[in-house]
Amino acid sequence: MNKYIGAILSLFIASTLGFSQKNLSAKDAVMIALENNFQVQIAEKQIQITEKNNKWSEAGLFPTVTLSAGLNNTIQDNTNNPFTFTPGIILNQGLAPSLAANWNIFSGLAVKMTKQRLEQLEEQSRGNAFAIMENTIQDVLKAYYAAYVQKERMDLFDSLKIYSKKKFDYYQVKEKYTTSNSLEQLQFRNQYLTDSTNYLIQKISYENAIRNLLVLMNVQDESERNALPILTDKLDIELPSYTYDAAYAEMMGNNQNIKNQYISLELQKTQTAYQKSFLYPTLSLQLGFNPSYAQFRQLNNNSNQTLETTTLTYYGNLNLRYTIFNNWKTKRAVEVSKIQEEITSLNIQSFEKSLSYSLQNLIQLYEVRRQLTQISAENLVYAQKAWELAKAKFQSGSINSIDLTIYQNNYQNTLIQHYENQFNKMDTYLEIYKLMGKLRLDYDQP
Repeated sequence: MNKYIGAILSLFIASTLGFSQKNLSAKDAVMIALENNFQVQIAEKQIQITEKNNKWSEAGLFPTVTLSAGLNNTIQDNTNNPFTFTPGIILNQGLAPSLAANWNIFSGLAVKMTKQRLEQLEEQSRGNAFAIMENTIQDVLKAYYAAYVQKERMDLFDSLKIYSKKKFDYYQVKEKYTTSNSLEQLQFRNQYLTDSTNYLIQKISYENAIRNLLVLMNVQDESERNALPILTDKLDIELPSYTYDAAYAEMMGNNQNIKNQYISLELQKTQTAYQKSFLYPTLSLQLGFNPSYAQFRQLNNNSNQTLETTTLTYYGNLNLRYTIFNNWKTKRAVEVSKIQEEITSLNIQSFEKSLSYSLQNLIQLYEVRRQLTQISAENLVYAQKAWELAKAKFQSGSINSIDLTIYQNNYQNTLIQHYENQFNKMDTYLEIYKLMGKLRLDYDQP
């Protein structure tokens, strides 16, 4: 499955010589995860199994040929048997090889139905593998952008820490050499300690988020797990809007889970046809060749009398079998299989209805989160301007450090909220994209 993935990944690795000390894009992370993920590898092995089983010989189209041989040894003691023509002790040794062929000529289309079922099982295993790929892609992308948010928050706390440290150092020196207000020094000291605490806590959150991403990528090298890559893809991506009708049409045509449901329905229909095959007679052909070699030798009175015999047996038989009555077991099996078809069909309808509701809710939520992102982006512009203006006014003495802290906290909270809105928008977008069946397609093109 998707053999080109390995080739693309090899190019990535060959060009970067290990991503751990280099930049890491979202696509690189996904490709590495698809190559290393154990569940994806297991799914590929399952496909290999169904490919090997999907043969006419597995369905029973061709005859079976068996070769066997038996070596028989018998000692018969006739010393006390007056009514025998072979008195004494007789050793009977025989070799009986056998070559037999059995061909099921007609079995009520059971062979055809079995082959069709093997094809559907192969298709089902591919569908399951594609679903696992989609889940892996979604998980990796979410982990990637979650780590990016943690990185941005860490950079924010770092910049605030640097500013408060600079001001704290300034007032510390000023208080040492001049008469200054110690309240400013205490305020900036307290702010510096708060910003340092926030930065250290956020640094741990960022490193944990990166390691969670590396776990999903299943990075094997310990040195690569310990060295944190640099995330290059940003969250401020222009994402398209969707209408329900267009998204619904895409979902019904491409969603892999829906496809898997219909494959299950086709499998059940094939099972019904297979059960019906037992209503028909079966015709089989048996061919065989049985040579037999025997040797008789007397063991008593030092006799060397030996007799050898050879027989050849050929046979060719046609066997027609028809079950007239078996307590209606076949009829019940067909009826039960048809009921299973109806159950599967109802499950599909329920599943499609559930997905349509989920899609509708996600599109509404996505539009709300797009608007929230736009509002928070505009709010961030004003908060950043207010923060820069407050720093300038504090420098000129128009406001005190307490007022400056208020502007700083407003800027900090606004920026953090904007990051959350961006991630929530991306999270919802990935959910919709997956429901539309397009998430895997972006990584499934040669």
